[in-house]
Amino acid sequence: MDQGAAPPVFSATAEIDGDHLQVVVAGEVDMSTADAMRQAAFREPAARVTLDLRAVTFFDSAAIHAVVQLARQFPGTLTVLPSRQVRRVLEIAGLGEQPWLRPV
Repeated sequence: MDQGAAPPVFSATAEIDGDHLQVVVAGEVDMSTADAMRQAAFREPAARVTLDLRAVTFFDSAAIHAVVQLARQFPGTLTVLPSRQVRRVLEIAGLGEQPWLRPV
């Protein structure tokens, strides 16, 4: 690994379009950032929430817990767009067939 390379920077941005909130997450989602990802889904009141995780490079058990909490808080209205890495982690956790999880 290149010692001069910076670690992926976490970000979670939220954009509202009518009653649809899109949260775009990038970088590493772990125990230090998972709650910030979850809280981004509550920045604006919305009937539907899309959690775009396609730019996520690391996803741990705290991140899984945060997504499961969001699925409970937005039943039937949450959509998760995973990166390949996120999908693999969710599949290993037994969540690969959830209705809120979209294909890569």
